Amino acid sequence: MPASSATGASPEAPKIVWNETQRRFETEDKKAYIEYVLRHDGKVMDIIHTFVPSSKRGMGLASHLCVAAFHHANSHSLTIIPSCSYVSDTFLLRNPSWNSLLYSEDLRTNI
Repeated sequence: MPASSATGASPEAPKIVWNETQRRFETEDKKAYIEYVLRHDGKVMDIIHTFVPSSKRGMGLASHLCVAAFHHANSHSLTIIPSCSYVSDTFLLRNPSWNSLLYSEDLRTNI
């Protein structure tokens, strides 16, 4: 497979795998990952930690991990608590379109 996309805008996105038993999304080599805890009877994904080793930083892996987690939450009708500072302070500021998935105390009255 070619290393860049057809548009040439960016390299091919890394494959992110859902590791359900360890409750995380990770790169195929398992070195970069995002961890979560399910809350409120499994209806809320609390993203608690993002890790990318120094040898892989600057490649956008943390963002790809977040996108995988947010897509998963969206497709499984989950809301998200962004406890991880990368998610709350960097990813969501750069990608405000995902704010619609954020957990709100107000939603509890509808559950």
